[in-house]
Amino acid sequence: MGRRSVGRVIDHADLAAVTAFPRITGLTLGLDGERLVATVQQPDAAGARYSSSLVAVPLAGGEPVRLTRSEQGESAPAFLPDGSLLFTSSRPDPEGDGDDDEAALWLLPPTGEPRVLARCAGGLSGPVVARDTGAVLVCGSRLVGAGADDDAERRAVRADRKVTAILHTGMPIRYWDHELGTESPRLFLTGADGELRDLAPDAGTALVNADASISADGTTVATTWRTARRGGTTPSAVVLIDVAGGERTVLTAGDDREHSGPRIAPDGSRVALLSESEGSYDVPWTWELRIVPVDGSAAVPVELGDLQPGEWVWSADSRTLFVTGDWHGRGAVLAVDAATGASRRLACDAAYSSLCPAPDGRHLYALRSAVDAPPAPVRLDAAATDQAPQFLPTPAPVPALPGRLEEVQVEVAGATVRGWLCLPEGSDGPAPVMLWIHGGPFASYNSWSWRWNPWVAVAHGWAVLLPDPALSTGYGPEWIARAWPHRAGLVWADLEGLFDAVVARPDVDETRTACLGGSFGGYMTNWIAGHTDRFGAIVTHAGLWALDQQHDTTDAAHWKNALFGEPAEHPDWYAENSPQNFVDAISTPMLIVHGNRDYRVPVSEALRLWWDLVSRWDGEPADLPHRFLQFTGENHWVLSPANSEIWYDAVLGFCAQHVLGRPWTPTELLPADRG
Repeated sequence: MGRRSVGRVIDHADLAAVTAFPRITGLTLGLDGERLVATVQQPDAAGARYSSSLVAVPLAGGEPVRLTRSEQGESAPAFLPDGSLLFTSSRPDPEGDGDDDEAALWLLPPTGEPRVLARCAGGLSGPVVARDTGAVLVCGSRLVGAGADDDAERRAVRADRKVTAILHTGMPIRYWDHELGTESPRLFLTGADGELRDLAPDAGTALVNADASISADGTTVATTWRTARRGGTTPSAVVLIDVAGGERTVLTAGDDREHSGPRIAPDGSRVALLSESEGSYDVPWTWELRIVPVDGSAAVPVELGDLQPGEWVWSADSRTLFVTGDWHGRGAVLAVDAATGASRRLACDAAYSSLCPAPDGRHLYALRSAVDAPPAPVRLDAAATDQAPQFLPTPAPVPALPGRLEEVQVEVAGATVRGWLCLPEGSDGPAPVMLWIHGGPFASYNSWSWRWNPWVAVAHGWAVLLPDPALSTGYGPEWIARAWPHRAGLVWADLEGLFDAVVARPDVDETRTACLGGSFGGYMTNWIAGHTDRFGAIVTHAGLWALDQQHDTTDAAHWKNALFGEPAEHPDWYAENSPQNFVDAISTPMLIVHGNRDYRVPVSEALRLWWDLVSRWDGEPADLPHRFLQFTGENHWVLSPANSEIWYDAVLGFCAQHVLGRPWTPTELLPADRG
């Protein structure tokens, strides 16, 4: 097993240092298997935003070498057959007029300087290369109603006149943090000449959030394709596009399930895709990873066991599908026989991503991440089973931890609930403890997080419990069915059972506790606040408050309403599970955190919660214990370095004030609206 590279030590108590630390977000392998490139993210010069650069990871020893530098950053690397490296960036074009700030497709040859290969009004993203021919599939858009000849001009007029109006004709109208409706997403094909050929000029809204791949010979594209249906739904099918003639064939015809992640085998014979049912109030969500032959033969289901698939990629010979995902609080990598769907486990020690199979079939490169280890490049032996990975030199040094990690579990109603406990080193006496509830709810605490990093709290003396309650992924469908449909009381029973076991330990202080959660975790903290006073402080980030309101205003309204129905249909469920019904029982100080650009959980949830808390406070206004941390420029996540620093400062300061009795003076970056 190779040694992990440990670079400069990071002080997790230094919030500015934590938010400035470099982090790897992806890997790309050259088509010859000889070059591995990492995408590394760091704050820009002003510390206002994160930008990425591309760094070569040596496969045979040596130090990583940075390949690109610009203020705007570079991302989405992809190799051409001749060894040239593609990437997207809005960096200035030395040969252009410098007026276009949209991302272009750049080409960095094996020797020489990068140059713009293709540019399109609205920008380009996500290049995918046909490994035999070098044809490049890239995502772009056209302004609705515009063509190739007038698209740029119409965009310019709209921008110059500061037009922001959108006339919607159906759903969807939003996605996570951006508006939909002004552009028609497109798939373009380009080559050495940089000319863009529109593969679906009639796409309309069918390619919204499309995910596409291309065969090795460049003749066939597999992509998701959305169709508007009655009731405001837009189910996603998978279609094959014949590149030469533009004809489209629906690969998943006659199947009313949702399909995503189409990965066409290099030889074009099969497409691996995720097939999901949305579920209903009575029937849990189900999923199946399928290998679908393009000749109309029966689909082959992949043997996943308890693994929740997150990523899948083909071997160069099209015989093996490599799959990674959540598994038992860690992660696993499977090698799947394309003909039978039978799987063999390569590794199960951590969470893996950015799978890069070597063309000779002998190795698999990936990013390995765990709760106690940030993403780092590793090499796996494609013939081994349950192996320890070989660590490669990393361009993002691995920080030393301020504590230790333990796995914990407890029996709750006949089920084994497990999680991770992060503990500070060398603390005097039992440590105060935070219960962190993950989002999703279909997720798992099994990997490193820079946004919610428990080691920052540990560096400030806290123990942090990271549980995987019912509805978590990686434990099979039964684990999700236990609390279906999103029954807060059953999830809380799992959380409280594990929390009770942890606070019974001599190294944890049961009298000094806090509860935090984001997204679904924020929903749970809102619900918990009205059902117990055992915590000294509660932090709710992007949490749902009034379910009848959120289900109709989220960008996923069709899914929420199909699953939960209207309050008149399931009045008992709404009465039991909507947090606002229990506001009068809340006595714990709450810190509400929300971004104005959050369209998944609209800021109206936080506004209504804040009003409900403030209007019910019967003390002096100056004594109000609750706080509302509003990020007007952030979305469901806090993504900028400065705002991330503010987030940590507020969360730790609020909890220290109400749990530890320490005064909190907010950072100078965070002016309060009143004294």
